[in-house]
Amino acid sequence: MSLDGLAMKLFVGLGNPGAKYAHNRHNIGFMALDVMAQIHRAPPWRSRFQGEASEATIGGARTLLLKPLTYMNDSGRAVQAACQFYKIEPADVVVFHDELDLPPARLRVKLGGGNAGHNGLRSISAEIGNDYVRVRMGIGHPGNKALVHQYVLSDFAKAEHPWVEDLCRACAQDAELLAKGQGSSFANRVHLAMETAGHYAT
Repeated sequence: MSLDGLAMKLFVGLGNPGAKYAHNRHNIGFMALDVMAQIHRAPPWRSRFQGEASEATIGGARTLLLKPLTYMNDSGRAVQAACQFYKIEPADVVVFHDELDLPPARLRVKLGGGNAGHNGLRSISAEIGNDYVRVRMGIGHPGNKALVHQYVLSDFAKAEHPWVEDLCRACAQDAELLAKGQGSSFANRVHLAMETAGHYAT
């Protein structure tokens, strides 16, 4: 427990390790956590739980930031190891991931539910169950199911960089609402920030 009684939180960003994947659409979860670590002044990343981990105080709660380095399909191994070590309940786990079914720059927060074909979520659910929070970061859909694999493993276009950077920054700046369990308020704040930045109309 942290000083104000909030349980320890685990914020997970999903992606694939290595320079080859660093700027892929599939890696937006890693990107969000990198900005979060910077804004919340977390110490340097270090190797833990089959990933890179750091800690920060977010919204009054001690928060472990984790980027699994097991490749997307085995993300659950890292999450389960961290949960077991710190005795973190699934409800206190927040996973940031790319979402094909949302337009670019959109965001939704969801507790539990299905995995919509996302291999990272499927792996996590297999290890800790479904009752964790998902922050769905919209990357759009290529329009053809056969193109999905190539699409998620290709880099964001240069024209997309502004909204990607702003979405990651908004997630980091309003993360305290997630730490306090206020997912709807978090989503509303991020939506407002993206709207103000001109990334979509109301």
